[in-house]
Amino acid sequence: MTTSPSMPSIEPDVREPTPEKVFVMEVSTQKVIHVAAAVIRDSKGRILIARRPDHAHQGGLWEFPGGKVEVNESVTEALLRELKEELDIIATSMKPLIKVRHDYPDKSVLLDVWEVDQFSGFARGNEGQPIAWVEPVKLPDFEFPAANHPIVTAAQLPRQLMITPDTTSLHELISKLEAATSSSVAMVMLRQTQWTLTDWQEYAPFVSKVCERLNVPLIINSAYKHESFTSQGLHFNAHELATLKDCSIAGDQFKEYRSQYAWLSVSCHNRDEVLRAETLGFDWALLSPVAATESHPEATPLGWEVFEAISEEAKIPLFALGGLGLQDQDRAIRNGAQGIAGIRCWLD
Repeated sequence: MTTSPSMPSIEPDVREPTPEKVFVMEVSTQKVIHVAAAVIRDSKGRILIARRPDHAHQGGLWEFPGGKVEVNESVTEALLRELKEELDIIATSMKPLIKVRHDYPDKSVLLDVWEVDQFSGFARGNEGQPIAWVEPVKLPDFEFPAANHPIVTAAQLPRQLMITPDTTSLHELISKLEAATSSSVAMVMLRQTQWTLTDWQEYAPFVSKVCERLNVPLIINSAYKHESFTSQGLHFNAHELATLKDCSIAGDQFKEYRSQYAWLSVSCHNRDEVLRAETLGFDWALLSPVAATESHPEATPLGWEVFEAISEEAKIPLFALGGLGLQDQDRAIRNGAQGIAGIRCWLD
């Protein structure tokens, strides 16, 4: 994609590292190296990845382009420099995607990942490295360093997630899905608390076909997890998270879920639940409530400050949920969210 060179478009108060995060930090006896990385999308939605040199750390594996943030350099300055040096492109629009801290046996890295959706120039391996433009759904087919796994997930997830409202009319449900996806929604969570098992068995396959026609991933949020529903993901609630005993979740049942669904997600309400979700191997989470909600007036809102603190520590993508509207999306992203999720956002 080629556009006229210009400074990258960044929100005025976009997340920037504090001065101490710009430098190589000391944690116990091991240094943490701050790295700026980019998920670069072209006009077709493909993502650029590059292969690491064989002699380098994690050599031979694929990665998202970027490099170390130097002393007295902001993360966006580092990213602009690295992309020009590595790929001969100039990023002209970028926004935060995810931060991931990962400890290898020999080093620790803080990956500060930004999404670049506009750039000037034609990308090439400026340093002789092989590069590839990959469809997001194909990213899991490539071998990445362990620290990159949450980035692979974040790169495949959209910025907006619609949770379906309870309704007794399947026709009404489909109409709302079609209206939401025609505007901005790029992923749907099917949640119908009043449906019986018979309802799920009858209606869920139909909803799945509709989402397939609309080209949006479908996540199933159902108490009937022993049943097989065709979708891209399966969602667990906070109560189910609390009852899970170990990293195998339900032993062989978890392996079956893993083989059947691309994503396993969960609802969380605090830092401890998010950390538990990571330990158990969930791919991403809903974190709520960020603001006061009509549906759960008794719940104490987290607020953006607490949400950001949790997202800074989290190693999985987090959707902000609870009392939010479409106007809150940019703020959510600035505070470390993958994006926003909600029911009422798309009902008006």
